[in-house]
Amino acid sequence: MKKLKCKLNSEKVAAEYIEVEPNVYLHITDAGKGRPVVLIHGWPLSDEMYEYQYKDLVDSNFRVIGITLRGFGKSSKPYGAYNYDIFASDIKKVLRKLNIKNAVLGGFSMGGSVAIHYVSIYKGARVSKLALFGAAAPIWTQRKDFPYNLPKSAVDDLIELNYKDRPKLLSDFAKIFSAEDTSLNKGIGNWLYGICISASSYATAQCLIALRDTDLRNDMAKIKIPTLIMHGKKDKICAFVLAELMNAGIANSHLVAFGNSGHSMFLEETKKFNSELIKFAGESSNIRLKK
Repeated sequence: MKKLKCKLNSEKVAAEYIEVEPNVYLHITDAGKGRPVVLIHGWPLSDEMYEYQYKDLVDSNFRVIGITLRGFGKSSKPYGAYNYDIFASDIKKVLRKLNIKNAVLGGFSMGGSVAIHYVSIYKGARVSKLALFGAAAPIWTQRKDFPYNLPKSAVDDLIELNYKDRPKLLSDFAKIFSAEDTSLNKGIGNWLYGICISASSYATAQCLIALRDTDLRNDMAKIKIPTLIMHGKKDKICAFVLAELMNAGIANSHLVAFGNSGHSMFLEETKKFNSELIKFAGESSNIRLKK
């Protein structure tokens, strides 16, 4: 028994929760060994959304780290600021505490926006590659000089519905999450709903405000590391034109289109999604991607 105890104490056990400020803990999935691939979820999901990516990444000799942002999933849900600055700061603390280096940082939807902001403001600290999946960037809502995607008024309606009937908000979003409302089976739909309903109402609304108001065009110009952009051609939440704008605005980027997918390409075309991510993560960081 004594020998067994010593052996267990000598092994490094992955932390399930990491404290980023007093009494604020982020849930972490940390599995496998090898080059780290850090994944940031979208609104209003959690790191659990990558269930069907984790195994393939681990089997391909990567260390995969899923981070659930504050306010969502199993992470702490404090009141206070919810914006890309806060999220980027939290990610930086997690990577530092885990001593992560030379990572591939990937983000889906809002998580893609957060990943762009992280690389921009921290100059790619601990990260050597960026992967964007249906990212809500460079801007999610329309401006006078940006006539793309959703009008701000549509997001205002979502915020109002969040406080009136959040289950209906999630059900409505599920109908446009994929290429067709029948693209994902009922079981997968129920699983996603369960993840989303676990978010706090406050964080759900505050992140809609961040999505509505944040402009990342200047951030894109600061990204110099190799960047993979994966985007569904039939995306109804983040229109495909956003991917084209990101590809044009990020100097060292490569766009892979998913012709049969809406926003949920990681579930609609899982095999292709995992294959493209694994291929990109395994390439040498000094390879310059062609547009």
